[in-house]
Amino acid sequence: MRAIMLVLGAAVAALSAVSPAAAVEPEPPRAEVVGGVRAAAGEFPWMVRLDNGCAGSLIRPQYVLTAAHCVGRSGATSSITVTAGSADLGSDRTYEVRSSRVWRARGFSDVTEGDDWAVIRLSRALDLQTVALPVNGGLDGGTLTAVGWGATREGSRAQQRHLRKVQVPFVSDGTCGQIYRSRGYGFTDADMICAGDLRGGGKDSCQGDSGGPLLRRDGGRWVQVGIVSWGVGCGRAAYPGVYTQVSHFVPDIRAAIEETGPRG
Repeated sequence: MRAIMLVLGAAVAALSAVSPAAAVEPEPPRAEVVGGVRAAAGEFPWMVRLDNGCAGSLIRPQYVLTAAHCVGRSGATSSITVTAGSADLGSDRTYEVRSSRVWRARGFSDVTEGDDWAVIRLSRALDLQTVALPVNGGLDGGTLTAVGWGATREGSRAQQRHLRKVQVPFVSDGTCGQIYRSRGYGFTDADMICAGDLRGGGKDSCQGDSGGPLLRRDGGRWVQVGIVSWGVGCGRAAYPGVYTQVSHFVPDIRAAIEETGPRG
């Protein structure tokens, strides 16, 4: 679900479809990866799949960062199963681990209102690489990469077996906010970061990519600058994908890890 969802596939790239600007009611937002290519084995070793159709990233050996709309309320729970270990979900190298606790952003109510992030504590640590979080907003720009197992075209509900990636250009808050507010959607500049090809479209996250990462290369490492959150349609030139801006929430994410840590 990508409160909508993420798709890396053929020529579709925005979020869920939206009516013209004159429409009385805006459509609900959506998420996946469109217009991308298959990721190489081991290219994104921190990627995990949630059994509810969302994705996430391993930010510490026992902690997964995902979207708030992908989890229920905060608290102890073993109801979420995470698949990790391979970009190929059909591989015999994957393994499953259950959650032990969830911390969902306290301010979350709806994807278009922001605070769309959550931390899942796993029942055990994983022996996998983790993705770096930004130390500030200095990487929030340029060419970004979205990753996920979601649909590859708008309207599709099919999840992918193989992890996919797509490069999408950064879109400024001013431009993105004006696009969505003019169509009746909420947009919070400090909470959100946008990416998408406004000229031709065709590249985007889509249904099934929710909770997964938006990445920026920093030298020899990947840094997670966003979380797949929402949008209108998939790969539409008029609607860039909207992601949770991780740099804004790093202190809160770290505090959540401490709060969900072992007791006693």
